[in-house]
Amino acid sequence: MLPYPQIDPVAVSLGPLQIHWYGLMYLIGIGGAWLLAMRRLHRFDPSWDKDKLSDLVFWVAMGVIIGGRLGYVLFYDLASYLNDPTLIFQVWKGGMSFHGGLIGVLLCSWIFARRNGKKFFELMDFIAPLVPIGLGAGRIGNFINAELWGKATDVPWAMVFPTDPQQLARHPSQLYQFALEGVALFVILWIYSSKPRPTMAVSGLFAVCYGVFRFIVEFVRVPDAQLGYLAFGWLTMGQVLCVPMILIGLGMIAWDYRHEPAKASA
Repeated sequence: MLPYPQIDPVAVSLGPLQIHWYGLMYLIGIGGAWLLAMRRLHRFDPSWDKDKLSDLVFWVAMGVIIGGRLGYVLFYDLASYLNDPTLIFQVWKGGMSFHGGLIGVLLCSWIFARRNGKKFFELMDFIAPLVPIGLGAGRIGNFINAELWGKATDVPWAMVFPTDPQQLARHPSQLYQFALEGVALFVILWIYSSKPRPTMAVSGLFAVCYGVFRFIVEFVRVPDAQLGYLAFGWLTMGQVLCVPMILIGLGMIAWDYRHEPAKASA
């Protein structure tokens, strides 16, 4: 068993002002995505400058934060937030939904694309390889918060999380998700998108890979206590939300290879 590194969730305290690691992870994810977007901006649209990219990053960040928070409220714990709406603003305690954030990003990107004369999926193919940076940073934030831990296990790398009332050795599922949704997904998309691909191909591959990775990790991750398992003693909300992602992603890739086979094989 590995010892859990005791990290104060509060990174910096300045009197009554507290800066949490969870919030800093979002800044790291957004900042890292912006820097890497600069490297490929000339390939996406040579006419765009730093100001245009900054506008895009702002819109996407708002989609992530607002959509992620509202997605968690709607998908995972609506009753609690209806009982106390002020909980919605306590984001430093966690409670963000990837699928809600994805919906937020899609809506904001659609608006941004229309305002700037871009096709929606052209813009999404540009954004998709950048997303794993934020996903990976967010999972590190979950780990520091000692939240979203996995099931009890006897694997050598199991950890006892201070927030676990049972104090059992558990899968560090946050780190599994960091490795898959952050590192592996970034490498796959960055390499795949380094060559010209049909429109929607990169977005489709993102949807498939994320959906599969998340679906797998959910088998060893403890579901949210207020929801538990939805069916069969193993099906979680995260898995339910990933199924349409996988199917839509596969459909997008199949469409690409059928209509642009030469470019798809590049």
